[in-house]
Amino acid sequence: MNFVAKALNLSISAAERLEERNILRKAIIKHPFFPDVIEAFRLDKKFGFYEDGTVVVKATDGVRVFRGFPKIRRALVLNPTLKKHFGDREIALEEKMNGYNVRVVKIGENLYGITRRGLICPYTTEKARESIESDFFEDYPDYMLCCEAVGLASPYVPNEVYGIEGLDFFLFDIRNSRTNESLSVREKEEIAESYGFRMARVYLTTHPDDFNGIKEVIDELNSNRREGVVFKDIEMKVDPLKYTTSSANTSDLHYAFRYFGEYARDFMLARIVREAFQSFEFHESCEEFNERCLRLGKAILEPMISSIRECSEGKTIYDESVLVFSSHEVLELFKQHLRLLGVDFKVEILDENGEIRVKFKRVMRSTNDRIRGILNGSTWR
Repeated sequence: MNFVAKALNLSISAAERLEERNILRKAIIKHPFFPDVIEAFRLDKKFGFYEDGTVVVKATDGVRVFRGFPKIRRALVLNPTLKKHFGDREIALEEKMNGYNVRVVKIGENLYGITRRGLICPYTTEKARESIESDFFEDYPDYMLCCEAVGLASPYVPNEVYGIEGLDFFLFDIRNSRTNESLSVREKEEIAESYGFRMARVYLTTHPDDFNGIKEVIDELNSNRREGVVFKDIEMKVDPLKYTTSSANTSDLHYAFRYFGEYARDFMLARIVREAFQSFEFHESCEEFNERCLRLGKAILEPMISSIRECSEGKTIYDESVLVFSSHEVLELFKQHLRLLGVDFKVEILDENGEIRVKFKRVMRSTNDRIRGILNGSTWR
């Protein structure tokens, strides 16, 4: 705990209190797969100016701090929000990809994948080591690659819209690991080209008052079932804003209502509110409005009825994903990682021809219990 206190400029007693309050928690399962890490702790909540997900690592080559992802505020309307936030600055419209956020870092001699919550994930680490060359970190030792991990073989957000069967990493920021300062969009693009990194696509560079150009990008993303856009000041001196498509909102609602016992009402309400403001700002025709209402209603009712029907037939509701491991060692370590997160799951080996293909079935316990209770006569609280 001494190294955490020193790294975060705290007294030892203050660091111990954070641990007692479960704000400071273990970030890793000790294992030979993580040879460079002696100990690692993460902030489960924001503390001072340190973001939640900040990780402090005691490593073989010293103590390192990896800052958490800064929160990105959301625009519900484009006008006047973009102008008010960015002024006359040039902005980039970067695709907001639908995966999970990963900080790829180098500790000692190896690469490590840190998730948004600050956990050093064995599966993500394995894939990062297979996909990303470490030469960038020889030239930029104090930086971290902020990526979206995308594909069907995702343990957290499997997604088929990108046509990626495995798991790929798309760079969206390069940040100083200690200060969290970001390189500019242009610097990031130059580095990505130099080191061969895949990037989240920048669709357009423009100014905040270019409503028609911005809406065209959003319409294109929506028609391709993409999640949305992140608006970024080219110089990265002003905080980004994010905006989601109608397709993403309805997709989120479909997922949330399928497992409605696991998701809070605020999660669902927020996406319905986004739909309302977008419909208003886009001046929809009666036909377009009715189409939106139909999409929204189906996204809410269809998955819920599907879950109710399955439970009524004695089936268990699972969230399933198919992952690909290179070794049984990492597979077993990932199981321990999920148990650390408190995930209730089952595992089915599908194939062991070279790589190990595994179906992970997360038991959605609250949804199952709630539906069965209601079908057996329980009342809604």
